[in-house]
Amino acid sequence: MFRIGILLALVLTLPDQATPQTQTLPHQRITQTETMGHRVDLKSLKGARLFTVPNFKANRPVPLLIHFHGAPWLIETHVALYLPKAALITVQLGAGSSAYRRPFENPDLFQELLNEAAQTLSLKRGWSSVTLSGFSAGYGGVREILRRPESFALVNNVLLLDGMHASYSPEGKSLAAGGTVQASDVEPFVIFARAAVAGRKTFVVTHSEIFPGAYASTTECADFLLAQLNTSEARPRGPRPGGPAGVGRSGRAPIKAIQRKQKPALGPMAMQQRTAADAGRFHLRGYAGNTAPDHIDFLHAMPAWFALLRIK
Repeated sequence: MFRIGILLALVLTLPDQATPQTQTLPHQRITQTETMGHRVDLKSLKGARLFTVPNFKANRPVPLLIHFHGAPWLIETHVALYLPKAALITVQLGAGSSAYRRPFENPDLFQELLNEAAQTLSLKRGWSSVTLSGFSAGYGGVREILRRPESFALVNNVLLLDGMHASYSPEGKSLAAGGTVQASDVEPFVIFARAAVAGRKTFVVTHSEIFPGAYASTTECADFLLAQLNTSEARPRGPRPGGPAGVGRSGRAPIKAIQRKQKPALGPMAMQQRTAADAGRFHLRGYAGNTAPDHIDFLHAMPAWFALLRIK
């Protein structure tokens, strides 16, 4: 399995794959400030911090957002401004998707994290919804959580911010060289996407035009995901062994073909949207840019996709 290091240092562009930059894109940034609120370091996972706004109310069902990777102050700022009724857990574990994957190989950790946060806040009526978001390498934690049926069932929404990667098969052999995307690396997202198309979950996938070279890009993984959603093979009924309830044995549910459409538009914080695909509660958005600042744009523009998640 590949390791994703610090992307700012590792971003490489392959000229035969990436869309050329025709102009320098602006990169708006939110100024770092200390957002007023209550913070608690959680014991169940070192690097996980619980945040709520000062007037947080625990006597009603509360939406929970768990975000993997990215400056905690920035995510706290987003939540305070746009999701003030929600509780936030930021998970900052360092570089590489494996840093986020490994802790959740413990089958009990996700439930322990939910329970500790609820107990810390003295929730009276529990969580109204659970949303996972992952920026860059943070997708490793999201994917590992979704691999387990019991955890999959607890997650209502997923937001991937330029963060869905996979190994090539054979490893290191790009699509241009005749390789393929390693299907098992994307399978949990495919299953979740099918549930979103059917209206049982909500899944928002965003990506840039960055091609790392050694492993599949977010664009290639998004294309692979769409191809799997559009697979027309027979879809047996009944529970999928080892998979989430309500999903067929093949992990697929009957859906209409989903097309990625060219939709040039001005996106959040002056980002340039290239493409879009929507079906049910599945939403895919592709944006211009193949540099490290283009990648960081997604973290600063994160609230732009909250509306698609319909967090409540």
